[in-house]
Amino acid sequence: MSQDKLQDPMIQVDWLYEHLNDPSLVILDCRFILGQPDAGRAEYDAGHIPGATYISLESDLSGQKTEQGHGGRHPLPNISAMEELFSQIGIDQHTTVVAYDGDDMAMAARLWWMLRYVGHERVYVLDGGYAAWNRANYPTSTEILQRKSRSFTANVQSDMLLTKSAIEQREATIPLLDSRAPERYRGDVEPLDYKAGHIPGAECFFYKNTLQSDGTLKTKEQLQNHFGELLQQKQIMVYCGSGVTACVNLLALMRAGRADAKLYGGSWSDWSSYKDSPVATGDE
Repeated sequence: MSQDKLQDPMIQVDWLYEHLNDPSLVILDCRFILGQPDAGRAEYDAGHIPGATYISLESDLSGQKTEQGHGGRHPLPNISAMEELFSQIGIDQHTTVVAYDGDDMAMAARLWWMLRYVGHERVYVLDGGYAAWNRANYPTSTEILQRKSRSFTANVQSDMLLTKSAIEQREATIPLLDSRAPERYRGDVEPLDYKAGHIPGAECFFYKNTLQSDGTLKTKEQLQNHFGELLQQKQIMVYCGSGVTACVNLLALMRAGRADAKLYGGSWSDWSSYKDSPVATGDE
């Protein structure tokens, strides 16, 4: 397909419409609302891009949580679970995957990151998601198709994923981007996790600031200006609340030219679950 292994991780709705009937294309609907675990599936059932398969953040893109909270609110599934999931929904080395969601591309970006983590490079996010598809007046469907399963074998890119110890041991000059809203970064509020604040040394880069007003991703030039000099650093590390919205920043960094930025998978929900983890507050 013409989009094979492009540097830009985004797909436009016009391209997707033109390729709807391509048998090597897998479309995944990742709509999900935190706190309402059944809402995304209900939206999918009410209407979706023709041929799309539904994928849930909670049941498909997250693994088992621990009682202590270590690993975070949305820990990654183990590798065998990812291989099983991707095989069941018809992904192998010959398929191109396009993921979309209904809001800010965070859920679709999570899937995009996970597939790249297990070695599948031909995966993209639909720019602007389901809203952009509807704005273009393209057809929707309520039909649920059963895709033929394929055999997916992981080729884990372990250097993409950071643990708590890697964050603790990072060099002071390596930028660490906190993708959460500024009020959570500062510690003004904390609705979800054990402690309020941020990892000492982290900079606030709210993931929604990478988006245009219509929910599409900003241009390469806009993003290069947004991230500025940190793009010249030898490494970039990114986290959020639970390893989901940070993936939008990773999309944006890839468009800006840094496909090598790394994700702290457990993110703040993992960091704050340890009593001895240092916490910074305010704008420091």
